[in-house]
Amino acid sequence: MPKRVLQGMVVSDKTDKTVVVLIERKVAHPVYGKIIRRSKKYHAHDEGNTVKAGDTVRIEECAPISKLKTWKVIETVGINKTVEGSHS
Repeated sequence: MPKRVLQGMVVSDKTDKTVVVLIERKVAHPVYGKIIRRSKKYHAHDEGNTVKAGDTVRIEECAPISKLKTWKVIETVGINKTVEGSHS
């Protein structure tokens, strides 16, 4: 079975070898049909601590590395856009 690959923005790089990536997707509301944004945060493994907050990255599913980390960073797509206040 192929591994899933997602693209999103790094919202936190404070922990060692770990980044938090925000993935946004657009879905139709089940009743009204309006397009709405849904988001989820994933903890991803960054071996070299090279990714910074604000970068756009691609992450790939992998075997569990820790309690929260089951994704790893495979490439950086965009470099360091300013991170807006992430409150949730």
